[in-house]
Amino acid sequence: MDFVQAIILGIIEGITEFLPISSTGHLILTSNLLAIEQTEFVKTFEISIQSGAILSVIFLYRRTIMRDFEMIKRILIAFIPTAIIGFTLYKFIKQYLIGNSEIVLGSLFLGGIILIAVELIFKAKSQKLTAKSQISYEKAFVIGLFQSVSIIPGVSRAAATIIGGVLVGLPRKTAVEFSFLLAVPTMLAATALDLTSYLPAVASAEAGELTFLAVGFITSFIVALIAIKWLLKYVQKHNFVAFGVYRIVLSIIYFLAFLS
Repeated sequence: MDFVQAIILGIIEGITEFLPISSTGHLILTSNLLAIEQTEFVKTFEISIQSGAILSVIFLYRRTIMRDFEMIKRILIAFIPTAIIGFTLYKFIKQYLIGNSEIVLGSLFLGGIILIAVELIFKAKSQKLTAKSQISYEKAFVIGLFQSVSIIPGVSRAAATIIGGVLVGLPRKTAVEFSFLLAVPTMLAATALDLTSYLPAVASAEAGELTFLAVGFITSFIVALIAIKWLLKYVQKHNFVAFGVYRIVLSIIYFLAFLS
């Protein structure tokens, strides 16, 4: 890995983490395109830049996180399914799913179709909830069940939670913001679990590699801030069909260009 690659991956993570297009999938495909070898350090790097994206949500929603205890309870309830399933299947996911381009492309393609279908089916559905605090515990848990599907690379945690939110009757903006907040415990837990395996790679990293970690972290943090603000404005006037189309087109192009 070099300096430019660290910046590119940081940008990719910052853009894709909270958009319904799969950050993990994009990082895997980008690493393949850049011919970046999946060493222990590179895996640690990818975890660190996800932490940068997490920090952007904490920074933007610090008041909600510190003061809205009712929302925090709903977030924790929604986190339960992913915590149980993710911890139980952790070794299987790491051994057989992470890094598999075919699974990523299949998930991107099917996820795109589902995203479009949900938008078309619920196009005329009236949206009654306007405040995040109106999310019931039951709806929070259902959204959490949807998020648990995102343990499959390429599915997109953001897409799964947003789709779950829309299906239980939330306005797009509310579903998106709940997705942002739910990312905090989910990604913190995943990061903590991963770092227990990769801490030796950090301890043995050279000065230049530590610089790459810092560059990727800062880049993902700044870009994620921009992406979050953009998405909140976007959903006020647009639906998610464009993201579904993008996922389908990307998976087809990548498959034809590199895997066919």
